[in-house]
Amino acid sequence: MVTAFLDMVGLLMVLPLLPFYAQRFVGHGPLWRVLDSVGMGGEGSVIALMVASFAIAQLVSAPMWGRVSDRLGRRPALLVGMAASGIAYIVFAFSNSLELLFVSRLIQGAGGGTVGVIQAYVADATEPKDRAKTLGWLSAATNAGVAIGPVIGSAASRLGHAAPGLLAAGLTLITMAFALKYLTESNARVGSKAGEHPVIRRSSTALKRVLSHPGEPASRLIFMYAVGMGAFQGMTAILALFLLDRFGIDETSIGWVFAYIGVLSVVTRALFLGPAVDRFREPRLSRYGQGLLALGLLALPFTYNYVTLALAIALMPLGTAFTFPCVTGMLSQVIPNHERGLFMGIQQTFGGVARVIGPIWAGFAFDYLGKGVPFFTGAALAGATILLGLGIEHHIPPHPVTLKAPSAARSA
Repeated sequence: MVTAFLDMVGLLMVLPLLPFYAQRFVGHGPLWRVLDSVGMGGEGSVIALMVASFAIAQLVSAPMWGRVSDRLGRRPALLVGMAASGIAYIVFAFSNSLELLFVSRLIQGAGGGTVGVIQAYVADATEPKDRAKTLGWLSAATNAGVAIGPVIGSAASRLGHAAPGLLAAGLTLITMAFALKYLTESNARVGSKAGEHPVIRRSSTALKRVLSHPGEPASRLIFMYAVGMGAFQGMTAILALFLLDRFGIDETSIGWVFAYIGVLSVVTRALFLGPAVDRFREPRLSRYGQGLLALGLLALPFTYNYVTLALAIALMPLGTAFTFPCVTGMLSQVIPNHERGLFMGIQQTFGGVARVIGPIWAGFAFDYLGKGVPFFTGAALAGATILLGLGIEHHIPPHPVTLKAPSAARSA
């Protein structure tokens, strides 16, 4: 969790600054001329492509990193991914062209494919009954990094154009040193004799398996994750436009809305997810989460004052906090242990596709079909994930019953 937190702080130190850096180079250079020739030379289009390049590199590399971590270990995969991030930050710091900014994002995205490896590490290091709550704590740690990183990056930018990137690179070195000293290998199969290693499928083979066998438990869980992620990311993409149109909330106050969402997400995952998992178990709790997300999306277009807006928005981080850690925890239990990293990487690939498609659809629907349509379709998608999860509990091993030790009086 410490490693993931520090890594996310570094990423968010530079990410909010990217549009301002890119603005300086729009209108110059061979890459811009190519983009302009196909109608993509505007500032918005260039920045959107830069963001998409990160997502594409991440979703392509995620299964590869997962497979590497299954074969060679989680620790080396994470260290190489962090080293890639450090290189990307240095390139970002000294970027003097649009081309170098794109290179920085591609390197960062390729290194960012280790998200599934981090999740696999957590699954390795915890008992099945604790995985959902521990993955929730991991997510809370990364969300805390999301909140802190932009503040540090903005402050560093006052010291010069290169300062945020160099500071993020320095933080990456500290994170790598921390991981080298304290992050032990969690993959028990690493170091065993070659003949003891089960065969690990190729990334393409596992990907085809998910697509060709959608009824299998692992495939259903991956689709549940991706569809829910697409519904949520579509909402976040156009939430600011909706709030400006409905409530007059502009760039001077929108930060408070996202801070509200972030705080709810961190608090729910850190304090309430664990007890909820113990009481309801992952299959039922994931359905509750999907229902809350669907209800929040459905209610949002019907809000006309700040009270109803706050209630509708609150349902969504609650829903995602109960959904995604539970789905990932269940996935870790239905796949073979020796392919845990691979399938968690594939889950991130499907999630990455959803993060691209969801916002594109939401923006189109908001502009041309009606301002409430993206929320209604998102609610329908979130509701559909409930159907995907029906009966999944039959494939999840039951949690072991913990027997309480007899009291001193009784034992006497």
